[in-house]
Amino acid sequence: MTTSVPLKPGTDLRPVFQRAYENRYTWDPGFGGYSGTCVWSQGDQRVEGRFSIGKDLKASVEGIEDETVLKAVHSQLWEVAIHRVRRAFEQTHAENTFTAGETDAVGTEVIVGGKGEGDRYRIKDDVVTMVHRHIHGTVVTIFTTAITDTGSGSLSHTYTSQYADPATGEARGGRSSFKDTFVPLSESGPWVLQERVIETEAHGEQPAGSQTFRFENLEAL
Repeated sequence: MTTSVPLKPGTDLRPVFQRAYENRYTWDPGFGGYSGTCVWSQGDQRVEGRFSIGKDLKASVEGIEDETVLKAVHSQLWEVAIHRVRRAFEQTHAENTFTAGETDAVGTEVIVGGKGEGDRYRIKDDVVTMVHRHIHGTVVTIFTTAITDTGSGSLSHTYTSQYADPATGEARGGRSSFKDTFVPLSESGPWVLQERVIETEAHGEQPAGSQTFRFENLEAL
């Protein structure tokens, strides 16, 4: 069974979705952590500090006095680490079912039932190309348009993210577009984030904005 061919709506997609889930790049269980310099920039503003992600996958940031910037840098490192955690498919999705919906250019719709009812995905060629999930009273929808093939799984590097009200579908904030650059720390990895550029559209009284996060002088711990 392959996701490159349209699947009949109603088909049980558990094995197909599991393959896409397991194709995501994650850090090895022996991950030891890494550290480096973090640089945040927005327009002519530039703030630099130091950071580390430990083998416990917890991030720490030092040398940044601006609380807003400190929180933003820490948030990006947390996002990176949380998405590199390796969990068995059954550990995460044992209580969910996965059924095929319609297929379009983005991929085949995966309709989730069971514990995660209301969530949806799209998959194409063993890659999760869309995520629509209910998280803490809001809905986030992410579309991935390009990936990095690490040889040990795929990493989304060009994608958009939109938060919305789960009841009305009304947008909560402007849509954000992400462009990530990942590099391996050594020939054998792990792959880590080197740069993230976030462009956010205007929404209501909130103007459009752009910010860049760079992680340099990277060293394994």
